[in-house]
Amino acid sequence: MDGAPRFALVAGEASGDLLAGLLLGGLRGRWPGLQSAGIGGPRMQAQGFQPWWPHEKLAVSGYVEVLRHYRELVGIRRQLRDRLLADPPDLFIGVDAPDFNLDLELQLRDRGVRTAHFVCPSIWAWRPERIEKIRRACGHVLCIFPFEPDLLRSHGVPATYVGHPLANVIPAEPDQAAARASLGLARDGEVVAILPGSRAAEVQRLAGIFFEAAVLLRRQRPGVRFIVPAIPRLRARIEAAAAYAGLDPDVLTIVDGRSHDVLAACDLTLIASGTATLEAALYQRPMVISYRVNAITHALMRRKQLQPWVGLPNILCGEFVVPELLQHDATPQALARALLDWLEAPGRMAAVRTRFRALHGELRRDTATLATHAIEEVIQS
Repeated sequence: MDGAPRFALVAGEASGDLLAGLLLGGLRGRWPGLQSAGIGGPRMQAQGFQPWWPHEKLAVSGYVEVLRHYRELVGIRRQLRDRLLADPPDLFIGVDAPDFNLDLELQLRDRGVRTAHFVCPSIWAWRPERIEKIRRACGHVLCIFPFEPDLLRSHGVPATYVGHPLANVIPAEPDQAAARASLGLARDGEVVAILPGSRAAEVQRLAGIFFEAAVLLRRQRPGVRFIVPAIPRLRARIEAAAAYAGLDPDVLTIVDGRSHDVLAACDLTLIASGTATLEAALYQRPMVISYRVNAITHALMRRKQLQPWVGLPNILCGEFVVPELLQHDATPQALARALLDWLEAPGRMAAVRTRFRALHGELRRDTATLATHAIEEVIQS
């Protein structure tokens, strides 16, 4: 293709916006004049993306939670579909958000619009029945984990391993001292990062118990400090949760965003399950993974779960290299004990950092170039 193509993209929540922003950066290197629009966030907009809806509209997780927003989500998808069919792009790229994107891709592809999907839905972890929909909906899948393309191809889905974009963004050897200096933290002393999630519902469910765990931990380790990278629109909720838990504000630093600086600066993190756990692993940080969802959602997800692990670092390593405390097990006492176990075992912390350093190497590829070549082939096919 000699001219600049037009792409439509849909990315949900902060993690999708991050991945799509990195992807668009690579595509712009190949086609400086490309046009892109759809649903996305600030990192995509920094690459010239035109948002028709903000990515926060899709930041809904869990069966019950999705039902509460079902009419709005279906309405947005219908409007977007009609707009794209009226003026088709050269390629539609769904970035993660499979519950929203796969149905949209299916409708677009049935009407002749080329489609690709960035981030293989985790059919290897749960909901394997999705593979048939993926086959029908996706002209090509860009995979971020090395074992995924063979699995997809065995079911007739064209796929390319492009590596994980975050492995190229996150340094192989994080500079903890520089990160602490940039955040105003002392060079020495134990720092625990608290990441209760990027969605309002996650913060509502997790921030309170995370901060209660911090209070309990500090009783055992009086010198420990805590830092939280807050989504700006959720900062007030996080501050209120910390105050309600009784965490001394003198030992707590809350910053707007800057999650990567926070992970580079900390020794250990208490973190909500999700993409952020992989970021923490790439920063070679020991962690305690936790999560809570609606009881009905939890029961349904457990029935469809194929592996004993929920956290991405454990899934990719194939064992419980870091603890997972989920649902009823996610109590302040249990979380504080798990954090303390790490801090009292420096040899164990060093071993997991070595394991995560190797994982970083496995995921590091020239993602922008590989993804751009794959997308170019889809457009020209």
